[in-house]
Amino acid sequence: MKRLILFCFLMIFAKQHTEAQNQYDQYPTYKGNDLGLTYTSQSSLFRIWSPPAAEVELRLYKQGTGGHVYRSLAMTKSQSGTWVAKVEENLKGVFYTIRTKINGKWNNEVTDPYARAVGINGQRAMVVDLKDTNPDGWNKDRSPDFSDKNLPTDAIIYELHIRDATIHPSSGVKQKGKFLGLAETGTQNTAGLSTGLDHIKELGVTHVHLLPFYDYNSVDETKTDQYNWGYDPVHYNVPEGSYSTNAADGLTRIRELKQMIQAFHKKGLRVVMDVVYNHTALTETSNFNQLVPGYYYRQKADGSFSDATACGNETASEREMFRKFMLESVLYWVKEYHIDGFRFDLMGVHDIKTMNLISDTLHKIKPDILLYGEGWTAGASPYPEEQRAVKKNAHLLKGIAVFSDDIRDGIKGSVFDIKDRGFATGKTSNAESVKFGIVASGKHVQIDMRKVNYSKEPYTSGPDNVITYAECHDNNILWDKIALSVPEASEADRKKMHELALTIVLTSQGIPFLHAGSEFLRSKFGEENSYNKGDSVNAIRWDQKTIHCELNHAVKKLIELRKSYSPLRMNTQKEVNSKLQFLQLLPDGVIAYIVKGRFHDSKFGEMLLLFNGSADSHTISVPNGIWIPLLQEDYLTTQKPLPNQIKVAPFSSLILIGK
Repeated sequence: MKRLILFCFLMIFAKQHTEAQNQYDQYPTYKGNDLGLTYTSQSSLFRIWSPPAAEVELRLYKQGTGGHVYRSLAMTKSQSGTWVAKVEENLKGVFYTIRTKINGKWNNEVTDPYARAVGINGQRAMVVDLKDTNPDGWNKDRSPDFSDKNLPTDAIIYELHIRDATIHPSSGVKQKGKFLGLAETGTQNTAGLSTGLDHIKELGVTHVHLLPFYDYNSVDETKTDQYNWGYDPVHYNVPEGSYSTNAADGLTRIRELKQMIQAFHKKGLRVVMDVVYNHTALTETSNFNQLVPGYYYRQKADGSFSDATACGNETASEREMFRKFMLESVLYWVKEYHIDGFRFDLMGVHDIKTMNLISDTLHKIKPDILLYGEGWTAGASPYPEEQRAVKKNAHLLKGIAVFSDDIRDGIKGSVFDIKDRGFATGKTSNAESVKFGIVASGKHVQIDMRKVNYSKEPYTSGPDNVITYAECHDNNILWDKIALSVPEASEADRKKMHELALTIVLTSQGIPFLHAGSEFLRSKFGEENSYNKGDSVNAIRWDQKTIHCELNHAVKKLIELRKSYSPLRMNTQKEVNSKLQFLQLLPDGVIAYIVKGRFHDSKFGEMLLLFNGSADSHTISVPNGIWIPLLQEDYLTTQKPLPNQIKVAPFSSLILIGK
């Protein structure tokens, strides 16, 4: 009897779930481009989409928080499930909210999902004239070139949290933790070395990937000591107020973000925006769900919210109106803020069709835009995996790269096992995983896929389809991971391991990606997940640059080398297969390979790279010819060729150029 009752309940749940899905599919799709607010000095038109609503009310306020509604307007039902209200007066500076009546009940008062400005803590949307937010010279702001051809593999990405970059006293920045602080130039640490924006320019990277700077939920904008990475979105089209000097003023936060982007562009740096369309901070009470219950999220078979993000919900990018929202949102950031690229958090949640639509649309208006994302989820999704933008489907993505966890963990060990080591820290069995990363995770006849740590078959369509990295903001950063996994190693050896890891990243095929501060051994003191740990853990300590100036110099030289030697930046898998060849019969723990090409249009062409991930020195027989070391000042000065028997020290690399 109990089994029968349970079966009946399951059947009821399944029926309700199916009915809900059918209902969502029957909702009309609005094709217009005027959702949200359309402002002029004479009138403001408000349009929201809520097909199930019986009534919709627009509520106007004088303040962004507190006070009382000074005017309520019943919105009129319009085409394709939308509701509109037009106010024939200048509402500039007025705040507004919306509420819907569905199934006989008034839902919570919420903000407009399409809002472009909000008041303090995003409690109410704000009416603004975006022309008022433009800094001087904004109309002339242009994305700088980052190479002759501006191809994805020419990019070198530097991942940075806005507050981390300037909050520490050693940054020498005045507007610490703010958009404007990261726009400051001439800043120095206590030894007079460059910090902040000047340091990033000096290092030589091309793109700065900024952790989320849309309006997020976890920081109270009325306080100054709040910290979060920001992966809990509330308003996708509004800058985060805590990075502004006046969070209560919707115009100020927009203007100051534009000033920061403008400063980056003047320095020749492009800006990548970290976006989190895969979930929202709130679920039942989110503005999406209060306007159209259930529609914007995926559900399990029993009708409950699915949670492939481990954040309480997952959005349904395959549904037309959320697909439309994602597309219009990224277009808005590109057009209004001159954003140069996007990193999609947990991109494996999104469907391939939506991602390719976004890519096709953005590349038409900005051919050299940089797009990449995480090809995985944080949990199971009910949407079929073969239709989602997961890593193994990377080759189906057009103009979008995925992160390679194969080379990441191949270099330093599993991010999920503190004690696990990688190739750079003495686990020589990881060599094949590193080699797979070196060839950009594509098909190469010399890679034994049986020995690769995670992937058992190639997944990329070419080098521009993959991000090559050893660390990011997630999990232990590189210097901490090395210390935790190789506690018995001396500091000198750990420094060698760290430099070896970064050398592999910056000389591999694909698009290289660095985490801010790694160039001078940044530490988060063993905190594996520092998303809310505050400045004491996350702040970049700029005096480390002085202490570890040799490593900083080496990373800078590696970046210069990558830029000057185009065969390190090949664009097709065919090129990689024809121009990159691994040496055979090497000692355990050694990777060596030749890249064919030309260096600075000189008589030297082929490059030979040797990586020793073992604790022993090894003498390697290299092909006959004249080989001269790069990145070593004494050899560069004398141009003294090396013999064909080359000794490679423990945990080190050699990069040679030959005729």
